[in-house]
Amino acid sequence: MKSNNLFTTIASISIAASLFACDSAPTTTAAIGATGDTTKVPATAQAPEPAPAAPVLTLDTALYNEHIQHMVNGDSSGKWPVKADYPLPGAILPFKRIIAYYGNLYSTRMGILGELPPKQMIDRLKVEIKNWEAADPKTPVQPALHYICVTAQGSPGAAGKYRLRMPFKQIDSVLNIAKMIDAIVFLDIQVGLGTLQEEIPELEKYLAMPNVHLGIDPEFSMKGGQAPGKVIGSFDAADINYATEYLANMVKKYNLPPKVLVVHRFTRPMVKNYQQIKTRPEVQIVMHMDGWGAPARKIGTYKHFIYTEPVEYTGFKIFYKNDLKETPSRLLTAEELMKLKPRPLYIQYQ
Repeated sequence: MKSNNLFTTIASISIAASLFACDSAPTTTAAIGATGDTTKVPATAQAPEPAPAAPVLTLDTALYNEHIQHMVNGDSSGKWPVKADYPLPGAILPFKRIIAYYGNLYSTRMGILGELPPKQMIDRLKVEIKNWEAADPKTPVQPALHYICVTAQGSPGAAGKYRLRMPFKQIDSVLNIAKMIDAIVFLDIQVGLGTLQEEIPELEKYLAMPNVHLGIDPEFSMKGGQAPGKVIGSFDAADINYATEYLANMVKKYNLPPKVLVVHRFTRPMVKNYQQIKTRPEVQIVMHMDGWGAPARKIGTYKHFIYTEPVEYTGFKIFYKNDLKETPSRLLTAEELMKLKPRPLYIQYQ
């Protein structure tokens, strides 16, 4: 499935850059970018001192196993569940399902997070939470805001990386909005011509917080040197392993509960050498079906590129607008997604 990403100007923002959004081909994520990397890149934030040792907690392995079997939903292929060590105590998955709103505060076209004023957005998220609670009473819901803090660019910018880092004050704003609903926060990275090794350490101040997690987007990792949106990018297992190792070290350093890492995916080449991705007790990896289109197309993408290459947990995205572009023009429901094998434990709305 090929992407026809074309960057179009959508807004002028106060940091002297114009954010871009585009309509991707079916089963692609809506491409995001900005022209002119003219803002001064903030220095790496000063991380807090390691927290005192937390009280010793234990993982309820019987409850974990029960939730895992509920997630697997009777799949008999042998692919699921993935064999991995138990997570550290305090893990979100599989005990809860994460329901996330995605976007960027500078744009009304990158996603529902940013499209609506905060209170209106939170009220709409509450409706989705109730839908999921009704569809799956066995799995409590964890609200989340998934904020794109490094966006792909339509031009190289001053750094020549085709990416724009959002100012820390915007991340602070998202954290404050999250408090309205006791939501966790995901910081999402589109590296452009950069690397995760350059971008993730910039966020240490935030990743040291127990309620902040990470998302990485292979679509905009341009290892061939092309501008984002020209072709679909990729991450190798080595890239993902770097991210999980970094997060695992944060968990150990700051005495944190396990981190969740969301990896977006809607084609096979976007994630290379998946068998070499390492699972760790400190990090929970979600392979997230990030494509848009009609219900049958989206379910097909999930089955072909998420189900067949198991890593640990799965996610599924609903596009409020792009999913209506194909016939039949409707959104998949929570009840329909509950029929999938495995059942996704991370649901993102854009």
